[in-house]
Amino acid sequence: MADHTPHTSQETAAAALPTITVDDVRAAHKMLSGVSRATPLEGSRYLSGLVGGPVHLKCENLQRTGSFKIRGAYVRIAGLSPEEREKGVVAASAGNHAQGVALAASLLDVHSTVFMPVGAPLPKVSATRDYGAEVRLHGHVVDETLAAAEEYARNTGAVFIHPFDHHDIIAGQGTVGLEILEQCPEVRTIVVGIGGGGLAAGIALAVKTLRPDVQVIGVQAAGAACYPPSLAAGRPVAVDGLSTMADGIKVGRPGDVPFGIIEDLVDDVRTVSEDELSSALLLCLERAKMVVEPAGASPVAALLSDPKSFHGPVVAVLSGGNVDPLLLQRILRHGMAAAGRYLSLRLRLTDRPGALANLLGILSVVDANVLDIGHVRTDPRLGLTEVEVELHLETKGPEHCVEVSAALRDAGYLFTE
Repeated sequence: MADHTPHTSQETAAAALPTITVDDVRAAHKMLSGVSRATPLEGSRYLSGLVGGPVHLKCENLQRTGSFKIRGAYVRIAGLSPEEREKGVVAASAGNHAQGVALAASLLDVHSTVFMPVGAPLPKVSATRDYGAEVRLHGHVVDETLAAAEEYARNTGAVFIHPFDHHDIIAGQGTVGLEILEQCPEVRTIVVGIGGGGLAAGIALAVKTLRPDVQVIGVQAAGAACYPPSLAAGRPVAVDGLSTMADGIKVGRPGDVPFGIIEDLVDDVRTVSEDELSSALLLCLERAKMVVEPAGASPVAALLSDPKSFHGPVVAVLSGGNVDPLLLQRILRHGMAAAGRYLSLRLRLTDRPGALANLLGILSVVDANVLDIGHVRTDPRLGLTEVEVELHLETKGPEHCVEVSAALRDAGYLFTE
């Protein structure tokens, strides 16, 4: 990042961090040949129209294990000595990193133990086991899970595989940047989600070294944005009270190694709201036919929030597609509401035959699709002959929502949204 005040107190620590170069990324790219996939670059006509220039999606959601994590995990484990491999590796993760480490270790014939939170989605736990890891469920928050993994490493000698704060991890993730330059040599802007910073740092290092004219823009969820205050302070700063559906970028403190790279090379870090994440995920599903998790949709959310601020051709990195089906159902409903395509209403009817049929008839005339109806008859706030009805409606957009509401008011119904 440009124009940040130097932080003298950090110079000694920064000097001790390993130096990563584009040659490390190139070496990682060779190592990953036949291991990771060169994921496709797909054009998006809709986003291109918004931005006013070509927009492409880098589909890491189609990567092995469903995210970019296999790249860094494989490079990190492949770099271990025979003695270290013999003792195995351990990781802590609620999802993508767990699966990346599990598969990488299996491919390299290294035993892996992965600690996951007790409440981790069952599909992610099952997938991690299927990739060959020994899964241990511990703790209800990631910090507790991480502490358990680190204690296991101390007690057994297993090598702890950090999800983002290691030069081999960053070199592996940087191979995404090399692929982008090869697939879209005319690219002017790359947009990538940021959690701890490993992917953004790797991409920025590779791209800025070879093409300093290309802008690299990072995106964080507003409810879990540790980089803006850290960049302002000139050092990694921990933030509390993280709250976002995008668990893949829900990180409370930047990694020391990626922070230095992002501070120097990433042009801007933006934040997006939960509504913008939901809308982006819905757009990826409907328009691009891509199943993307909220973290993976964050670059698209940034494009939707301020499309004219990006210079095309743009490449948005869809970093992962591992979303729990139950969460996906809630997110899609939230995304539909944020896009004005879902309307919830509460209203009171006289509890008599035909009252509900009359209401549904009005909704049919204005072409509102009823998804769900709930009745409440026993609330003490209701009159003796009243019933409260809760409606969940699918609409065609904000203008249709206004039309539906107006039709109900014209028919004499009083309601709350």
